[in-house]
Amino acid sequence: MSNQTPTAVAWGLLATLSLAAGAASAEELDGPKIKKLIAGETVRLDTLFGIALPLRYRADGVVVGDVSGISAASMFAPKEEGRWWIERNSLCQKWPSWYKGRQFCFKITSLGERRISWVRDDGAKGTARIGD
Repeated sequence: MSNQTPTAVAWGLLATLSLAAGAASAEELDGPKIKKLIAGETVRLDTLFGIALPLRYRADGVVVGDVSGISAASMFAPKEEGRWWIERNSLCQKWPSWYKGRQFCFKITSLGERRISWVRDDGAKGTARIGD
């Protein structure tokens, strides 16, 4: 017989159900859904420093990054315009100088309530909020 109390079992069951509910609400988005979600919106990338980095995805395929108000931005161009597009159900973007002009593509998963997670094609990942 187990040494677990009914309360411990109940907490374990609750934790399992909570994890299952969170996983059920996450949805990897296809190309049309990604485009509908971000075109004309500002995507605020969460950082390790607790600062949200804003990227404005214009409907015409231009993405504008402006980190001029962030002190660490002095290490690179504080404002830049790049291009974004959808390719094989991924959000792709390329900047003139940021990331040395390298193209990156991202798988996007909706977390609900205008929150997303992203996984870049080189394995980097993070979360973001959609909207101002």
